[in-house]
Amino acid sequence: MRLGVLDIGSNTVHLLVVDAHRGARPIPAYSHKVALRLTEHLDQDNRLGERGIGLLGDFVEEAVGIAEDKGVEDLLAFATSAVREAANGEAVLAEVNDRCGLHIQVLSGRDEARMTFLAVRRWFGWSSGRMLAFDIGGGSLEIAAGVDEEPDVAASLPLGAGRLTRDWFTGDPPSADEVRRLRKHVRAEIARTVGGVVRYGVPDRAVATSKTFKQLARIAGVAPAGEGLYVSRSLTRQDMAEWAVKLTTMSATERATLPGVSEGRAMQLAAGALVADAAMDLFEVERLDVCPWALREGVILHRLDLLPGGFGPVAGTQG
Repeated sequence: MRLGVLDIGSNTVHLLVVDAHRGARPIPAYSHKVALRLTEHLDQDNRLGERGIGLLGDFVEEAVGIAEDKGVEDLLAFATSAVREAANGEAVLAEVNDRCGLHIQVLSGRDEARMTFLAVRRWFGWSSGRMLAFDIGGGSLEIAAGVDEEPDVAASLPLGAGRLTRDWFTGDPPSADEVRRLRKHVRAEIARTVGGVVRYGVPDRAVATSKTFKQLARIAGVAPAGEGLYVSRSLTRQDMAEWAVKLTTMSATERATLPGVSEGRAMQLAAGALVADAAMDLFEVERLDVCPWALREGVILHRLDLLPGGFGPVAGTQG
């Protein structure tokens, strides 16, 4: 069947169309996205402003039309932290739903972590043993760990790269004092979760998803996206520690000249690097394997798992 996923994220709103059936990997057929950066449209009262609401409605309306043109049978629409935590988030979605004829589901932070973990598990497989997964979005950091497809623990922290940049940095580059204060804050937040995660056991494999981690790994020297999904890519703790320092001393313009860094993400990459560095350090992770699948693929896989059917009698056996 042809499925569509409409992901209303804190940085990007993304329509992904895939051809998929139960038991098979989703094959991308079409992608359309725009960087709305909804966190930048939040006012002092944490409400999404009219301009942000209008831009979101325009894109969702366009996405619905594209999905119909592409033959999508089922469009799964969901929103993450920016809308989830906005004071008027429910009203915003009600307005967009009425305008576009959709039912946009708000994913909890825990469900966001769970769906991402499912995608990571399917990508790397059972041979990876106990897995620990990190995902840095625009509004939140997701952490999940476990030995099965359902993680033993899943958590979401308000440590997204866009959110932290907006709330903690005033300069470009940020001042040394701003960097120090944010570093202290990030590490205190992550440290609270470490005990609840590691009590289930030491991970056999640590994994990272999200655009932030992909860009950090690219800066550190991994193969570019053009070389394909199946090239092994990883980020070491040493490289991350070094780049966390370098990026905070660079301006957004300077960061945008680095390999793999888009102009739109350059401003928030320093804050994302501080989060990545803290996560690797506090969880004592020496290497993170970068996974090309993340939340959208997890939502698709979960939807396919719910389809009716399954295996019939094995050939040559009695029914």
